[in-house]
Amino acid sequence: MERSIIHLNVADFAVAVEQTRNPGLRGAPVIIAPPGTPRAVVYDMSEEAFQDGVQKGMPLGRAFRLSPRATLLPPCPNLYERAMKALISKSLAYSPRIESGKRDGHLFIDATGTSRMFGPAVDVGWRLNKEMKTALGLDPVWSVATSKLVAKVATRLAKPFGEYIVGPGEEAAFLAPLPLEIIPGLGAEDLLRLREFNLSRVFELRSLDVSQLETAFGKRAGSIFDTIRGVDAAPVARAAEEGERLETDHEFPEDTNDGSRLKQGVHFVVASLCQKLRRKGVHCATLTLVLTYSDGIRRYARVRLKPATSSDFTLFRQCLPLLYKAWNRRIRIRHMRLVCDRTVPPDTQLDLFADDTGKRKEERLVNAMERIRERFGPSSVGPGLAL
Repeated sequence: MERSIIHLNVADFAVAVEQTRNPGLRGAPVIIAPPGTPRAVVYDMSEEAFQDGVQKGMPLGRAFRLSPRATLLPPCPNLYERAMKALISKSLAYSPRIESGKRDGHLFIDATGTSRMFGPAVDVGWRLNKEMKTALGLDPVWSVATSKLVAKVATRLAKPFGEYIVGPGEEAAFLAPLPLEIIPGLGAEDLLRLREFNLSRVFELRSLDVSQLETAFGKRAGSIFDTIRGVDAAPVARAAEEGERLETDHEFPEDTNDGSRLKQGVHFVVASLCQKLRRKGVHCATLTLVLTYSDGIRRYARVRLKPATSSDFTLFRQCLPLLYKAWNRRIRIRHMRLVCDRTVPPDTQLDLFADDTGKRKEERLVNAMERIRERFGPSSVGPGLAL
């Protein structure tokens, strides 16, 4: 059975999400980058700013010289991640095999074998585009092909708006006239080397056999040989195959640098994460605290827990040093995230001679608080610092 791979790509994803939140930005040059940072580079830009010459990774000062009318916005990674989760949620109705980045606006959907339920993959792509426009205000470019490679190239051709269908058996002919710059897997150094051989199009590179390609690509020659012919058997990874992790977020009402408010935020995320752990009957073995500053910069702090735990009090004691480690800038903090990167089953082996009176009191207190929250709501009881 020929595979049917749908690729959805929301062009300039971060800008598209910001324009959905603020429609007044549509049609105007927009640059997303950390403001007030001497070495800031462009995180994303609108099509209008791109036409002025702005590119991702460009120094911010140069970007504004090219596009002086552009509106500058700080990055909001958490907002973009929520938008990605919404895109994935819409797509899961059509296939369990979905592969995506965290906040890049790209989705691969394996629609192979789903035609009896939802019709041809082309219909699914059209339907998803319509649903995302209506429900999320986003207008993804989409394509259908027999592989991830060809589908990704097709959406690059369709940007910034539109769709592209590459039928089975058409892959090689579709790729042949294209410039090599558009082919995934060929980096800047590769392209520079190929220009030395006066090669700029896919069909020109196809004139070389594997042994000749080894001159330019070494051990990568075989994969390059397949790539320029549209041969790609890479599967679309299931969302569940990426490995489950538990996380919880807290958005501060106002950006803050106040220590008591940050500690209060730690209490909120710890209590929420511990509830999730206990509901799944697991303990947290690795913990990561993520702080997002007002300018969109993130700082991470991580600890391995020995022993693993799901106790609010124990996790809070572990999180405070993480807070002070990640809180290393004078910029105010907008968002806090607590992530359990690795869960483990509860340890049922008890220490024969351990003096665990205090530990058992803590466990009873946590269990009592959990019962109160289940009956009267999640904010009904908590430590004093969380008030």
